[in-house]
Amino acid sequence: MAEDFGAQPTSPQIACLRGLRESDMVILVLGEGYGFVPPGSALSATHQEYREARETKPVLAFLQEGIGPGPEQAAFIAEVQAWEGGLFRGTFRHPDDLQDGVTRALHDVTLANATGPVDEREMMARALAMFSPENRNQALPAMLELVVVGGPGQRILRPAEMEAPQLVEHLEQMALYGDSRLFDRSLGVISGLDGSDLVLRQERGASIRITEQGSVSLRMPLDRPRSARGFDAMSGLVVIEETVKEGIGIALAYAAGVLEKIDRTQRLTHLAIALRIAGAEHRGWRTLAQHAANTTSIQIGHGGMRERQPITSMVRRSVLGLDRTALVEDLLVPLRRQFPTAG
Repeated sequence: MAEDFGAQPTSPQIACLRGLRESDMVILVLGEGYGFVPPGSALSATHQEYREARETKPVLAFLQEGIGPGPEQAAFIAEVQAWEGGLFRGTFRHPDDLQDGVTRALHDVTLANATGPVDEREMMARALAMFSPENRNQALPAMLELVVVGGPGQRILRPAEMEAPQLVEHLEQMALYGDSRLFDRSLGVISGLDGSDLVLRQERGASIRITEQGSVSLRMPLDRPRSARGFDAMSGLVVIEETVKEGIGIALAYAAGVLEKIDRTQRLTHLAIALRIAGAEHRGWRTLAQHAANTTSIQIGHGGMRERQPITSMVRRSVLGLDRTALVEDLLVPLRRQFPTAG
């Protein structure tokens, strides 16, 4: 509250935002009124604080029921409700409801974070171990492979939950019909346990693997168009940048959906991510525009046979929801550098 700040040689806006940055989490209460809009700003003070908070802080949002918000507040509420991740939402009617809801939410957050230390080296070792060995003596289709391992290490799914038909159906629906569609709808899906892991696969190589620890391994073929671009997005000698970028985004979105399904209380707070393209040893790299301008001839520079190590990254789990676009770029750029340019 403002009265807790004391006298400061700054504007109220800066003082409030500074206090927000020093906080551990943010509780956002949305009622009927939009609130004070500081001079020179198009947003209310609360709206500005929310925009600042959602990039770096856990947000617990509570919306009052039975209200008639004005246009500005209605737009603010819609923005909060549309945010993908890092946000808990609840409703209330009376102050007592709000107090109970905040208390329960804080308790859940405490439980979610009451885990052991994060061992980044161990997490990354588990991520890299989930890649299958490449067979360089056999011509295989190019595959985008993404692994997401959560930490601190712990069991997220019990054996009975791994066998539950509801989980398989949910994963299959997401893969075939969700926004992050990994599978080809024209092909069948085979699902079952491989040891203790749950695996869904299609005949052209696309697959999903989920472990009891909540790790997610995804494989998707690149040798087919993922969007209506008018021609094949991959030839036999070329990797198309836009196809890879789109695939990374889809795979990360699917992994985020899996984690939301199996670990809603966010016991896994950190993620080790590993990415590679398999089966493309002799291929060069082009953008879609470069390929459209010259589809008949390809010149590949030296370096096409270099050993390509998986691209890795350690991130907080909230990044999957808050800053997925930047994460896609952070993975794409070093991946591109592994391939020679196809002239």
